[in-house]
Amino acid sequence: MTRTLAALEEAVQAALRAGHPGKLEVAGYGEIAPVLLWTVPGGRRACKRLPPFRDRAEFEAYRSCFGTYLDRLASAKVAVLESRLEALEMPDGSLVAYCIQPALDPGEILPRYLGQCPAAEAGRICDTILDRVARLVTPALGFDGQPSNWAVKGGEPCYLDVTTPLMRDAQGRERLNLDLFLAPLPWALQGLVRRFLLGEILGKYYQPRGVALDFLGNLHKEGLARLLPDFLARANARFSPAISRDEVDRYYAGDARTWSLLQRLRRWDRAWQRRVRRRTYPFLLPGPIDRGRVSLV
Repeated sequence: MTRTLAALEEAVQAALRAGHPGKLEVAGYGEIAPVLLWTVPGGRRACKRLPPFRDRAEFEAYRSCFGTYLDRLASAKVAVLESRLEALEMPDGSLVAYCIQPALDPGEILPRYLGQCPAAEAGRICDTILDRVARLVTPALGFDGQPSNWAVKGGEPCYLDVTTPLMRDAQGRERLNLDLFLAPLPWALQGLVRRFLLGEILGKYYQPRGVALDFLGNLHKEGLARLLPDFLARANARFSPAISRDEVDRYYAGDARTWSLLQRLRRWDRAWQRRVRRRTYPFLLPGPIDRGRVSLV
């Protein structure tokens, strides 16, 4: 696999130098990193490139956290798509790592699946996800359960996005080295996000009701707001205080503003690095993201 992964990284480096994906096949973009499709012996794989690791020790610490998180999800009976880490050591001693998963049919990705299935089936899937959120999430174990982080395999929800292990120690500190995931942000912005936004962004993932609210809000992003009345009723049968449609809409509007701002700042930083400093920008960025529209009264 190392030789194949080196070929993928070579293609990524060419895309970074060019400032666009070029020949890379992008399955989709998250807020931080894209998922790339790559053909290897045995089939197609979805490969998510992680922020660079300074050395082997930093990577091994992340690998340990990653493995523990997968074990915790399995213990809570949350089905997770087969996931493994592969890393390449660079000449300067840093490592480039990828999370590698089987490539999925686009129709298996949850937002597409919900957009095509009957209402009763959509409700069943919603119930299953909300039950898993209620069973899994604690102040020490977090979960980003938004719709795009799920697929449907064999008729059951299967979780995809395991690259941000959300776990806290007994003192409430993140076990993950968050500097790794602040790295894609402009340097001047990292301290501000760490101080003023990071707690708000991550805090909701350690509260079952907060995860449910985020799941519901992101239906707007996926063009599935028509499902909200039914999904809200299902959520309110499990979590309290009750979530209102107004709360969902206002939550998502604020969340969309935050991430839109961060993406604009990343694009400005890329332009500054490439045009003024004449440097290769080290991250692949999405184009404009359609986040849907929310009408607030």
